[in-house]
Amino acid sequence: MLGNGVVGILSESSNKWERRVPLTPSHCARLLHSGREKTGIARIIVQPSTKRIHHDSLYEDVGCHVSDDLSECGLILGIKQPKLDMILPNRAYAFFSHTHKAQKENMPLLDKILAERVSLYDYELIVGDNGKRLLAFGKYAGRAGMIDFLRGLGQRYLSLGYSTPFLSLGASYMYPSLAAAKAAVITVGEEIASQGLPSGICPVVFVFTGSGNVSVGAQEIFKLLPHVFVEPRRLPELFGKGRNVTSKRVFQVYGCIVTSRDMVSHKDPSKTFDKADYYAHPEHYNPIFHEKIAPYASVIVNCMYWERRFPRLLSTKQIQELNKKGCPLVGISDITCDIGGSVEFVNQTTSIDSPFFRYEPLTDSYHNDMDGNGIICSAVDILPTEFAKEASQHFGDILSQFVGSLASTADFTKLPAHLTRACIVHGGTLTTLYEYIPRMRKSDTLDISDNHTNGHISNKKKYSVLVSLSGHLFDQFLINEALDIIEAAGGSFHLVKCQVGQSTDAMSYSELEVGADDGKVLNQIIDSLTSIANPTENHGTPSQQLNKISLKVGKLQETGMKKDSESDPKRKTSVLMLGAGRVCQPACELLASIGTASSRQWYKTCLQNDSEEQMDVHVIVASLYLKDAEEIIQGIPNTTAVELDVTDHRALHQYISQVEIVISLLPASCHVAIADVCVELKKHLVTASYVDDSMSMMDEKAKNAGITILGEMGLDPGIDHMMAMKMINQAHLKKGKIKSFTSYCGGIPSPAAANNPLAYKFSWNPAGAIRAGRNPATYKSQGETVHVNGDDLYDSAVRFRIPDLPAFALECLPNRNSLTYGDLYGIGHEASTIFRGTLRYEGMGFPS
Repeated sequence: MLGNGVVGILSESSNKWERRVPLTPSHCARLLHSGREKTGIARIIVQPSTKRIHHDSLYEDVGCHVSDDLSECGLILGIKQPKLDMILPNRAYAFFSHTHKAQKENMPLLDKILAERVSLYDYELIVGDNGKRLLAFGKYAGRAGMIDFLRGLGQRYLSLGYSTPFLSLGASYMYPSLAAAKAAVITVGEEIASQGLPSGICPVVFVFTGSGNVSVGAQEIFKLLPHVFVEPRRLPELFGKGRNVTSKRVFQVYGCIVTSRDMVSHKDPSKTFDKADYYAHPEHYNPIFHEKIAPYASVIVNCMYWERRFPRLLSTKQIQELNKKGCPLVGISDITCDIGGSVEFVNQTTSIDSPFFRYEPLTDSYHNDMDGNGIICSAVDILPTEFAKEASQHFGDILSQFVGSLASTADFTKLPAHLTRACIVHGGTLTTLYEYIPRMRKSDTLDISDNHTNGHISNKKKYSVLVSLSGHLFDQFLINEALDIIEAAGGSFHLVKCQVGQSTDAMSYSELEVGADDGKVLNQIIDSLTSIANPTENHGTPSQQLNKISLKVGKLQETGMKKDSESDPKRKTSVLMLGAGRVCQPACELLASIGTASSRQWYKTCLQNDSEEQMDVHVIVASLYLKDAEEIIQGIPNTTAVELDVTDHRALHQYISQVEIVISLLPASCHVAIADVCVELKKHLVTASYVDDSMSMMDEKAKNAGITILGEMGLDPGIDHMMAMKMINQAHLKKGKIKSFTSYCGGIPSPAAANNPLAYKFSWNPAGAIRAGRNPATYKSQGETVHVNGDDLYDSAVRFRIPDLPAFALECLPNRNSLTYGDLYGIGHEASTIFRGTLRYEGMGFPS
C-alpha cells in the first residue's frame, strides 16, 4: 500500500472553523496532469467536506475523485490531527501531529498510529537547507490576529465611551481574501489620518513582543495604519507628550517592538544585558517589562516564545498593580495562545466566533463581554484558518514540491534527507531519531509550584539541576546515552525543552531537569554527562575526530545544593566570523589559537600586555552554505560552523547576541545591516572593507552604544594605512613635509606561480577582484586632479620594470578615490601628488 502513488486528502475534523487544505485544486491539477512519471502521483482522492475553503466540485473538475473511502490511498494528507477512528492501518499520514516532544495530550494519537502500523510524517519537522521550517502558517496567524484585535479594540473603546475608526472593521474571516481585509484596514487608516483619534485615548501605543514570523505578520497589518515606531526607551517621552496633555485629536498610532533585552535586567547593576547569558542563566535576571514598557502600552501584541524558566512578560500581580496606578492598557492580543504562559492571567483559549474575554485585575475575575472595567484579551489557537484560501495556497505551494516523493516511496530511508528526518513512525515503529519519545513519556511529571521564585522549578528529588544538552543528540543516539547515564545512577529526569535538529548538519537542543536524592549522585551524573561532551582529544581516527559530536552540558538552575565553583581560570570570549572566503581560514586559525600556550607570548607581545589572565577564544564561522563554513574550520579547535543568511534578521540577531566581537568578511553591501544589529546588541564589529558613507553614518550610533566599529582592517585597505601613517608621522615628527605620497599594493604571485589566465594571486573572492578592477579612480598628480573612468582604467596604468627580472614588468592601476586620504592622512595641504594604486603584472587585464 505504501508508495502506490495514490494520495488522500482528509476532511478536517479537529475544529468547526478549520477550512484549510494541504493541497488546493490548482495544486492537484498540476500534480495529476503532469503525469505519474514526473510527479509520482497516480490518483488523488478527496474526502467530501461542506466547510472546506474549496468546494468538492473544484477538485472533481481537475481530476480528483471525491469519496469518503480512502482505503486505496498509500499516503493520506491533513492539516490538523484526525480523529482516532480515521487512522487506517498500514498507511502513511502527514499532518501537524504535535507528538515529537512527547506532548501528553497527543500520546493517544501516537499510540493509535503505532498500533495500526502506520507511517507518520510531521509537517513541523520538515526543514529546508537554511534550517527553517518549510511548512508553517506563522505570518497568517499574525495577520489574522492583528485584524481581529483591531476590530475588538473598536468595540472596547466604544464601551469606554469613544467612537473610533476601528469599529468599522470586520473579523478576518469576514473578508473573501487577505487583500480585501488589508483594504479594509487601509480604509480605517485613511479615516485615522483624516479624522484622527479621540484625545482621551491617545497616544494609542501597540507593543509587539518578539521578532519572528508571527510578529512580522502582525506588524504587516499594523503598518497599513498611519503610524510611527518608537524605541522602547522613548516610550515615557511619548506618553508624557501625548496623553491628557492636549485636547487635539491625534492622526496616527504608535508601534514599539520589544525583545528580551527590554523585558529583563541583570540582578547585578554593574552588568548589562547579554542574551546568551540570559538564555543560560535566566535566574540572574529580574523582569522589568511591567516597569519599563507596560505602563505606556495601549495594546500588547504577544508574539514571543516563552518557557517557564524565564520570567513572565506580565504576572497577575504585576497587572493588578499597574491597573491600580491607572495603566492605559486596553487589551492583549496573545497570538501565541500560550495559556498560563508569559501573560499569566491569559488562562483560557478563545474561539474565532467568540475571540475575547475581559479580565478585571482588581477583582481577579473573568467576563465574556466588552463592558465594565478591565482588559480585553484574545487567545485564538487556529488564527491562520481565517485566511484559509491564502494560507492553503502558501502551504500547498511548498508541500506539492515533495508530496510525490512521499506518495511513491515505500522505504522512507530512500526519501530526501529533510523528509526522512520528518518521519516519526515508519510501519508502526518509531524511527531511530525519535526513539527517545517513550523515555520522555516515562519521565517524572513536572511539578511546578505557583509560588516558585524567579522561574525555579521544583522537583520530587531532594537535589535537582537543569541541564542543557546540545549537539547531534538524536541522530547520533547521544540523547539515549545521556538518559542511560541518568537512570543508571538512580537519578530522574524530565524534559523541559526539546528542539530537534532537522538536517544531518543541524544541532539539536534539549533541557532536562535532572534530579537525585543524594548530592554526590547528582554530581556524578553531571560529571558523566560532561565526559560524553568532552571526549578524549586523541581518541579515534582523524576521520572520527573530524566528525566528532559537539555536546555541551551546562548547569542552568539548581535547588537544594550549592553550585560548583568555576574550575577553569580562563576567560571565555566568542567571536562570530561572517563569511567563508579565502581569508577566513588563517584568521580563524589565529583567533582560535589565542588560548594555547604557543600563542601566549605572541599575544602578550602583540597587545603589549603583561597580564597573567588567560583567554580562550571560541570562533563561530557563519556562511550561507554550511559546507563552506565546515571546510574553513576543518582541523581547527575551538571553532563551530553554522549556516546563516545575514538577510535573515532574526537569525543574525541570534548569533550576534552570543558573541563579544563580530568580524564581517562579507561584501561591503552587507555591513550596514550587520552593524545595525551590533549597535542594538552592543557588540563590537570589525570589517576589512572600505568605509563608505553608509558605514560612516553609524559613527554616532556606535559611540552611543559604547562599541567600536572598525573598518578597513585588511591588507588593502588596512595594513597599507598603518604603514603609511607610520612613515608620515615619523616625517612630521622630524619637521618634514610630505611632497608626494604614492602607495602600491597588490596580489602579485611569484613568476612560477603566476599560472592563472590573469596572472593574479586571488586571496579574496575572484568576482570581487574583477569588479574592483573596473572601478573608476581619482588621484592627484603634480597638483592636478586626474579622473579615470572604469572602462579606461587599464589605459591609465603606470608601468614599472623589475631590474632582477627583466622578463617581467609591473603596472599600477589607480585605486578608487585617492584624494580622500589627503585629509585622513593629514597631508592634503602639503602633498602635490597623492596616488594609491594596485600593483599587478603588466598586461594582466580583467575581462570586460
